[in-house]
Amino acid sequence: MPRKVTVSLQRKVNPDRKYQSVLIQRLINKSMLSGKKLVAERAVYSAVEGAAKKLDSENPVEVFEKALKNISPNFEVKSRRVGGANYQIPFPISGHRQLHFAFSWLVQAARDRKGMPYTKRLELEIIDAYNETGAAFKKKEDTHRMAEANRAFAHFARV
Repeated sequence: MPRKVTVSLQRKVNPDRKYQSVLIQRLINKSMLSGKKLVAERAVYSAVEGAAKKLDSENPVEVFEKALKNISPNFEVKSRRVGGANYQIPFPISGHRQLHFAFSWLVQAARDRKGMPYTKRLELEIIDAYNETGAAFKKKEDTHRMAEANRAFAHFARV
């Protein structure tokens, strides 16, 4: 029987203009609303630089990468129906998907904060992620806690 070959359908993202970082470009793309890329770009650059300044760091990209690493999940739970019952089965997550969750949670946590401009909210969320606090980090912790609680059902993943 021939082996199944998987083809990656990932779109190549070009690095951003200022720092030549693919990760920052992906954050810009995730932050963008209604196709207004320049607005998102301005907000992200301002937030990343502000976070680096508040954390007394020379390199904003390093601060952002560490914050992203702190909120990237290693496990997720997927629902699987086995014998009439639904089980939450923990699965390890690969690199690209980890980043997808991290970006989504970071942007969502920033948008959920109220009472200040998006730039300031994103800056505070990056600082919180860097310090392992905040809504995005809590989301990662909740996901890991859920995976740990359902570890007994991990053997269903191989069915």
